[in-house]
Amino acid sequence: MAMRKMTFTIPDEVATPFLRVVPSARRSRFVTEALRKTLREREEALIAACDAVNADAGLNAFVDEWQAASDPVEEPWDESASR
Repeated sequence: MAMRKMTFTIPDEVATPFLRVVPSARRSRFVTEALRKTLREREEALIAACDAVNADAGLNAFVDEWQAASDPVEEPWDESASR
């Protein structure tokens, strides 16, 4: 697995207990696991929000109506448009 060294700035109120509680040899793993968990939670929340929007019958009806009314408009400067 490829690795990347990164530098972060965090508030003292987070850094102090982190340095006190997490042994130095385990800090990278700790941060990696915390990031994975948070990123997974955010992705799951986004998926849930998309599912909720997609399940909204009123919104789907609006989108269907909008798409039905959205015929391409011929631009007057487009010479390929039929006249």
